[in-house]
Amino acid sequence: MKSIFKFNISKGLLSAAMLSAVLASCSEDVMDNINKDANHTTNAPSKFILADVITSTAFNNVGGDLNTYFSAYVENEVGTYNQLYNAEIRQNEPSASSTFNNVWGNIYSSLKNARIVIKKCSEGGEQEGNYTTKGMAEVMAALNSAILTDAYGDVPYTQAALPDLTNGKPQYMNPEIDSQENVYKTIMQLLDNAIVDLPQGDKTAPGSFDLLYSGDKAKWLKLAYGLKARYTMRLMKRSTNVAADMAKVIEYVDKSFASVDDQAAFDHYSASNLNPLFDFQWSRDAISASQSMYDKLAARKDPRISRVYYNPSSWAHLVPGNAKFRLAPNGTPTERQNYYSYSVYVYAQLAPTMLMSYHELLFLKAEALCRLNRANEAEGVLKQAVVAAIANTEKSVTAAMNAPTVLGYGGLQDISADAITTAQAETYFETNVKPLFAVNALKEVMNQKYIALWGASGEATESYNDIRRMKALGENYVTLANTGKFPLRCPYGSDDTLANPNVKKAYGDGQYVYTEPVWWAGGTR
Repeated sequence: MKSIFKFNISKGLLSAAMLSAVLASCSEDVMDNINKDANHTTNAPSKFILADVITSTAFNNVGGDLNTYFSAYVENEVGTYNQLYNAEIRQNEPSASSTFNNVWGNIYSSLKNARIVIKKCSEGGEQEGNYTTKGMAEVMAALNSAILTDAYGDVPYTQAALPDLTNGKPQYMNPEIDSQENVYKTIMQLLDNAIVDLPQGDKTAPGSFDLLYSGDKAKWLKLAYGLKARYTMRLMKRSTNVAADMAKVIEYVDKSFASVDDQAAFDHYSASNLNPLFDFQWSRDAISASQSMYDKLAARKDPRISRVYYNPSSWAHLVPGNAKFRLAPNGTPTERQNYYSYSVYVYAQLAPTMLMSYHELLFLKAEALCRLNRANEAEGVLKQAVVAAIANTEKSVTAAMNAPTVLGYGGLQDISADAITTAQAETYFETNVKPLFAVNALKEVMNQKYIALWGASGEATESYNDIRRMKALGENYVTLANTGKFPLRCPYGSDDTLANPNVKKAYGDGQYVYTEPVWWAGGTR
């Protein structure tokens, strides 16, 4: 209320009554507006929300805390300081509700925003008729739902992260926990809905606010099929007809990415927008090069050995035999910084985050073919996958060599070995990979995929999912060296273990992370 009222006693009771009424009305208006943020909109076009969903999904949910910790769990890297060291030796961090609390909240925020876009673009919504944008949001909702349930198992879902608020509050203050089985049914339905919606076009397209494909609906459709392939493979333990589902994986792959140009790469990092693995290591200096990973490369005489190791203090390129080539032992490192060698990936400030890569897709097809006893067909697909994976390694090496922050301190020293060419990658396959494939085709597919997903692009999460899936199937194709307890899942976030009785009860003391696999890995929740 900005106006000033002058009370004139001569006007008598009528004036007093009128003033009282005005003041009462003004007081109600003031109270109604308390705690309202007048400087920020409470409603936004779908394209702005979509941009936020894509960015938060890439940086926080795919490339963030889950990927960093999982890289230690699956021995891509070794935790050698502070929280990552505790995770490495299985002390506190893997079971503490605080460890993954930030990403727990971030995933729900991304999921809610994706659902807002879906609602806006649905029948009766403000932007009804924006079918392609709706399909994009359905893909992102499916992806975030999978990240959530793959990490945590049964989770609050149908009553959580809803786009509708009542009096500024969530509809459900203590949302109930949904089974992973039901969450996965929704994931698949979201992708099916997206496959229908994406080709139909928009009234107002997102254009450049689509930070993955700049509004290219055909590429989004390929991503939807690629995710269907990933999640169909994920559910293999629960399949009632494995052969039929492997055939579906192949079908979905064939409808997905045709080349690396189609892959879902969030490629918007710079001197100020940092690749999340680089951001973590630059500020924390908590992970080092893994002995276990090196051993797998060495056993295959993999050319990537000559490209990916560095001295942490001098930033000098290292090759085996160098006195300073020092690998961290998995599960038993000494807690210290700047001691063990680093992989080049931790310097890759400009490397994209992969929501789904072309090489992952090829490995899915190769695996499905092997499981259908079609190894002859799988061999050519695996060769394509290995060549694509090595090319992605070279992209990360380039991203590290050109890292603006590192260059500000002199940069990495020039690599002594030349970049691995396509011809050299093909020769590596024919000479070193193919003989192993001939002995045990499926085992070599899974090991090559494991090596391929090591890097700066946020793919350790998919390795973690593969390891758990293989454990559920009784397959020990990828050998891990850490003899400590293997975390089978993430503990729920502390925000909800403290506030939501349903989550608090499910969390208990957190030790279930070592004993209870998620549902798709043979568990009950």
